[in-house]
Amino acid sequence: MDKFTSVTSVAAPLPMINVDTDMIIPKQYLKTIKRTGLGSHLFDEMRFNDDGSEKPDFVLNREPYRNASVLIADENFGCGSSREHAPWALLDFGIRCVIAPSFADIFFNNCVNNGILAIKLPHADVHAMLKDADGGHNARFTVDLESQTVTRPDGTTITFEIEPERKHRLLNGLDPIGLSLQKGDAISAFEAKTAAERPWL
Repeated sequence: MDKFTSVTSVAAPLPMINVDTDMIIPKQYLKTIKRTGLGSHLFDEMRFNDDGSEKPDFVLNREPYRNASVLIADENFGCGSSREHAPWALLDFGIRCVIAPSFADIFFNNCVNNGILAIKLPHADVHAMLKDADGGHNARFTVDLESQTVTRPDGTTITFEIEPERKHRLLNGLDPIGLSLQKGDAISAFEAKTAAERPWL
């Protein structure tokens, strides 16, 4: 997966609580096992009318948010079913970072597994950033993983916490398979030892 170091972008404000994974990517799009192509259906029911036309009031259908790499949401983002298609859809759309007061645990872990930085911040900070994000082209945020900071449009810097193991994986672009492959020599040594000691296996 792609490394995450930093991103500077307008942030799309989504001031809604309990945005579940079916809202992020509806169930009818779960037939694929490909990680590409789902971005066009991100927030499908909120973005499009029944005839496929865009709903002009939805944030991701408006400039400059169509190209946002940062999404600012509210409490309990990513709740509901554990579908990994949700972070796939966000990533395919171009979202590399989601900021919210809290996330559903499985969704939070799936974000890390797919190269999305999910940041938990206090309600007061998130709500201030939601107001910032309404500034359109002027609402540019910088998220820096190495320094663990979010810089708001006015230059204010907010520090966020992240577990060292998650930070290492994101900075180095390591999904669970990539993380295992870092132990390749140890795995090969174990397999060779096991084959010598238990040739019947």
